[in-house]
Amino acid sequence: MLLKEPSSLASPLSEKQAHQLKTLVEELNPLQLSWVSGYLAAKSEVGDTVSPAAQPQIPSITLLYGSQTGNGRGLAQELVEKAAAQGININCLSMADYKPRSLKQEGILLIVVSTHGEGEAPDDAIELHQFLNSKRAPKLAELQYSVLALGDSSYEFFCQTGKDFDERLTALGAKALVPLVECDVDYEAIAEQWQNAIIEALAAQQVSSFESSSAPSVAFQPSATKSQFTKKQPYSAEVIISQKLTGRGSDRDIRHVELDLGESGIRYQPGDALGVWFDNSAELVSRILAKLNIDADEQVEVNSESLTVSQALQTKLELTQLSPKLVTAWAELSQSSELQPLVDDKAKLRQFILKHQLIDLVEEFSISSAGISAQQLVELLRPITPRLYSIASSQDEVDSEVHLTVALVEQQTQSGIRYGGASRFLANAEEGQQVRVYVEPNNHFRLPADPNTPVIMIGPGTGVAPFRAFIQQRVADGASGDNWLFFGNPHFEQDFLYQVEWQQYLKSGDLTCLDLAFSRDQAEKVYVQDKLKAQGEQVWQWLNAGAHLYICGDAERMAKDVHQALLDIVSQYGDKSEEQAKVYLEELRESHRYQKDVY
Repeated sequence: MLLKEPSSLASPLSEKQAHQLKTLVEELNPLQLSWVSGYLAAKSEVGDTVSPAAQPQIPSITLLYGSQTGNGRGLAQELVEKAAAQGININCLSMADYKPRSLKQEGILLIVVSTHGEGEAPDDAIELHQFLNSKRAPKLAELQYSVLALGDSSYEFFCQTGKDFDERLTALGAKALVPLVECDVDYEAIAEQWQNAIIEALAAQQVSSFESSSAPSVAFQPSATKSQFTKKQPYSAEVIISQKLTGRGSDRDIRHVELDLGESGIRYQPGDALGVWFDNSAELVSRILAKLNIDADEQVEVNSESLTVSQALQTKLELTQLSPKLVTAWAELSQSSELQPLVDDKAKLRQFILKHQLIDLVEEFSISSAGISAQQLVELLRPITPRLYSIASSQDEVDSEVHLTVALVEQQTQSGIRYGGASRFLANAEEGQQVRVYVEPNNHFRLPADPNTPVIMIGPGTGVAPFRAFIQQRVADGASGDNWLFFGNPHFEQDFLYQVEWQQYLKSGDLTCLDLAFSRDQAEKVYVQDKLKAQGEQVWQWLNAGAHLYICGDAERMAKDVHQALLDIVSQYGDKSEEQAKVYLEELRESHRYQKDVY
């Protein structure tokens, strides 16, 4: 039913009523108009006798996100805001804050989830993922759902967690509201299509319910307050210092970077990450263009924006990280006998991508005589994505500054040294230079609410960054809980990051214990997991006393080795079987006493 303009209605309405109605109608969107139309129709038929029980129950809409780096959370928030603009209320929360047994009460379930590592669920999605794949999962024949899966096609198990959710929900009887959508690293356009499809499907469902009912029952809520500076609208922070932490004899260059947030009003908490947008090296861009015989001033279009190919490569496109799409295209262009076999072997392709950059393709695998145009080149490349760095400071200590601990990524190849895009940008940053940044909250890597709670922090290399922030915050809060840090790096004299600070904290008693593992200072290599096992009995005592456990750093090796060491400790000193030890650590994770920030 459509509402006519008040001016065309017969005259039961007074002039004042007609004006009020016209004013209201002009403010409503199409979905709200349908709501009002159905409501008025019901009122005209049954007057004031419509009871709440007689009103139709529009299915509840719940949006759950599982996100390791914040992309999933950001897309979920975008969908909530777009839906709210159309009068659709969506309950949105992290999977970590959701009770899995509530699934049987849901009407419509929307899922945005990333895949971590080799097909693994992100930390905040683990519990729900396990529940759905267990015998406890209920039949969900009344549920409608849709999944937006985020992933990286350079990994073998692309979007695996999202696929898992989709397959399992279908097996439990749920019906797809919108089919599964898989997104690669450059996810924005495809994710937006999914968001629009979801809103269209929800609007159609709710309007249909309104038209067949005596009265609507849905709440319209305003969107949540958002920070002024975001991934899409970053703040331009000024570099205060970029100072080398490692010694002259070190085989690695690790920097302490301080940025001034000025009057931005940006707030962050210990455990959060800073997103950093960067420009590619002008020297690298020149080498690529020269090798391809492309004029640096040639005009190209990137996302409907016209600019020179040099500007596009320096500020818009990814040069230091390859993608399967790019390698596959280059294999075709170059007809290389070395690249061709990689295309069909995901494991070998992944290893190739990890060890090569665009400049390697350009210099080592010459393309055909026909060459490649500037526009063809930019269309093969992914857009630049910001890099996330664990924040190494507490605002209660540094006020309007934010500190980072950045390892310069450099790899020696046959053709020369290859640098990481963002790490080189920050390492070369000079005082006064502007860097575009935003805060990426990490609510699943937080200090315990009770300041009396002891904490155990395991952070080798740059993984020590958030623990510098933790200690600064504990000192500022006057926390009485004990603090224990496990730190490791190759050499004591060259690689002891923030050595003076840790020694001062030890002297003051703010740091209770410090265990160090310098792997190459003796014949037999020693790592943090070895130090952890050596202190196993005391670690178990701390855990029994309620300690919170934190790990930050390399996900591929360190985090797995540390986890195994913890299993051994729990089994040995807790007198538990291997399976019981696994359950114990899982319970710690579920109670937020075992938290990881790994990459």
